[in-house]
Amino acid sequence: MIGNELRHYRTEAGETVASAARALGCSAGKITHLETGRYQQQPDEMSTLLIHYGVAQHDVDRLTSLTASSNSHTWWAPWANVVPDWLKTFVGLEGIACSEFIYMPLVLPGLLQTAGYATALTSASVRVRTDHSERFVNFRLARQQRLFAEDSLRLTAVLEESTLDRPVGDRQVMNEQLRQLVSTARRDNVDIRVLPTKAGPHAALSGGFTVLNFAHAQSIGYIELQDGAVYIQDQEQVADYTRSGERLLSTALSPDDSAAAIEARID
Repeated sequence: MIGNELRHYRTEAGETVASAARALGCSAGKITHLETGRYQQQPDEMSTLLIHYGVAQHDVDRLTSLTASSNSHTWWAPWANVVPDWLKTFVGLEGIACSEFIYMPLVLPGLLQTAGYATALTSASVRVRTDHSERFVNFRLARQQRLFAEDSLRLTAVLEESTLDRPVGDRQVMNEQLRQLVSTARRDNVDIRVLPTKAGPHAALSGGFTVLNFAHAQSIGYIELQDGAVYIQDQEQVADYTRSGERLLSTALSPDDSAAAIEARID
């Protein structure tokens, strides 16, 4: 994410990799690695390059601040050998995001799953090895701490009504899951909306997506695939997903009606 913005400002300034390397006093290869994220960026190097590119001071401060904090969010390290690299990237970004919008058309988002629900999903997945199942579930539950931290993530999730009726695990698992949804939705930083099936066609029929918003960086779109993910950083494209999210919210039930729809399905 940092490297992408660094490359954007270099090209916007009309600078080449070679001229950037001269400004920093390093090899051209290092500039390339800084821009691809292969090398960890350092605040002083970022400041030197951004000032050389003529970037506004508030953007220099924004990105150097982000660079300084990028080493402190590797909470997922204990699960490094069971989590694929593309997902490590996502949870790393989620760890520094200030807000997140999720539209999930088939299952509940990982941030809202109970242990029982996550276990049932993981056991049915071909992406998770059987001997990694328990650790992967624990990893998914650990992600949820962002909702309860001091600098808690602001989460907006739009759920298809059919997701609430799809049995994952036995009835006890589903009841526990539905109760947790209602409980979590009561938090000030969480907004859970149910999209009724009778609403018909809507703005996201092509599939689920996530938008991460940051205090010191541009927003990023995220689409998960069967065995990988697509990260969307072009801001016009991200804006399209943001607008789709706003339309989904305008179509979905209100927070109170969404909670009632969930509660009605609890035995």
